Amino acid sequence: MNTNNRLVKVRDVMKEGLDVVDGMLTVSAVLDSLKFPETRTIIINKRHKDDEFGIVMLSDIARQVMATRRSLDRVNIYEIMSKPVISVHPGMDVRYCIGLFDRFGLSRAPVIENGEILGLVSYSDIVLKGMPSF
Repeated sequence: MNTNNRLVKVRDVMKEGLDVVDGMLTVSAVLDSLKFPETRTIIINKRHKDDEFGIVMLSDIARQVMATRRSLDRVNIYEIMSKPVISVHPGMDVRYCIGLFDRFGLSRAPVIENGEILGLVSYSDIVLKGMPSF
């Protein structure tokens, strides 16, 4: 744990493994293909260069598909995504990241630079990997 006053940036604490999928896949196909289920987050890829990324949390699947008794094989992931995604820059001070999370009710966000996803950052990552002392 970081106990000094050095600046900790999002890139210092983010997870690099993240599932990025095509929005036309069914929820069932997405769940079968997850390589990083511990992130509890799925990013929906852009359809074209002027599009935006979307996001789905595993809790969204539980609430919007399973709880409503919709078939995992008949719901496309794009139907339940939030878009556009709120993202953070890898050079952001984690204290500002915490403020952004608090202001918008987020618990995690993709880390994007130059239109490319680099990883994912969450409250857990910040607390466990390097929250600066105040």
